[in-house]
Amino acid sequence: MATDPRTRARVLEVFGVFLRLGCTSFGGPVAHLGYFRDEFVVRRRWLTNAQYADLVALCQFLPGPASSQVGFGLGLRRAGLAGAVSAWIAFTLPSSLIMLAVAFGAAVLTGPVVDGVLRGVLAVAVAVVAHAVHGMRRSLAPDAARGSIAVLAAIAALLIGGVWGQLGVLCGGALAGVALLRPSAGGDGGVIAGRRAEGWPLWSRGAALTSLALCAVLLAALPLLAALTRNGAVALVDAVYRAGATVFGGGHVVLATLEAEPALARAIPQDQLLFGYGAAQAVPGPLFSFAAYVGAVWDGAGGGAERAAFALLAIVAIFAPGFLLLLGVLPFWARLQRRPAIAGAMRGIGAAVVGVLAAAFVDPVLVHGVTGWATLALALLSLVALLCRVPPWVIVIAGALCGGAAAVL
Repeated sequence: MATDPRTRARVLEVFGVFLRLGCTSFGGPVAHLGYFRDEFVVRRRWLTNAQYADLVALCQFLPGPASSQVGFGLGLRRAGLAGAVSAWIAFTLPSSLIMLAVAFGAAVLTGPVVDGVLRGVLAVAVAVVAHAVHGMRRSLAPDAARGSIAVLAAIAALLIGGVWGQLGVLCGGALAGVALLRPSAGGDGGVIAGRRAEGWPLWSRGAALTSLALCAVLLAALPLLAALTRNGAVALVDAVYRAGATVFGGGHVVLATLEAEPALARAIPQDQLLFGYGAAQAVPGPLFSFAAYVGAVWDGAGGGAERAAFALLAIVAIFAPGFLLLLGVLPFWARLQRRPAIAGAMRGIGAAVVGVLAAAFVDPVLVHGVTGWATLALALLSLVALLCRVPPWVIVIAGALCGGAAAVL
């Protein structure tokens, strides 16, 4: 890895900066991108505004956690592959440890007060997902054509269900986008059109093709391996890796994608899954750290050490495809971003993602989060607070306290 003293110093610099950001970056992916711009474009001048915008555009084009992919790319630019890995570890570590602690606490603590806390967090999750659907609709489905795709996608996702249903919906959105949403010549091409990629360090086409091949091989081989071995750890990696490879639209969509996985549905009760998702809103760093919770509460995990190992497997598996795809597409990005068909397909997929998240809002989020007038009132108050720009972590803590207090009273 990093043997040159100057490179080692840069790797340590990347690790230190991203560790601080991982401890303080509340607010979700959009906020993270703002923090990154302030830190690396304005303060440290690691790259220009144009270069940063180009990296953000590429990461929005790809499936996976956009803000973590941007951080990975910034580390790659600064200190090579070792810097990229250091940036990911540092940015993800604080939130992953918190989610692991939440998982251990959820397994140990029981009783009516804990049940009340659970109900409070689930009610807040209703508001969080509703707010995410609203925000994504404004940015990804702002007109009649994309709004229609989103509505049809939501209906199809509710009727078909499952991971294959979601993939079919996304493919349908891409085809509709190619047919209906191509940008006009010289017009607005959305996030992926525009100027040529510039100023990025060389990442060879051979290494890029190797990354793409590895991503595809894992996507095809893991389901077969899980079926042959019937091993809990392999089943976990298979489900979480596939989710990471098919999440478009940011961290909020990971709930819908994971919930559609049959193996995960068998291994984790929906209430427990939604509780972890709600708790993930209260931690800094990437929402994909939710995977640490998923691994730790997986039904096949045994004692504390094994559950921690399952959490680590889940974290690596959910981030791996997004990073492999970023490394694989980076040398070809300048050519791809100028193709109208690509721009249309990504617009269609973005609209379909809104529909997929809306379907997940109906079932399981609304079904499990609103169980009576009290939880409905808490969900509505939480939504109002989110619209008034109260930080999500404050609302999650308030919801948990309200639920616990209601149980005591």
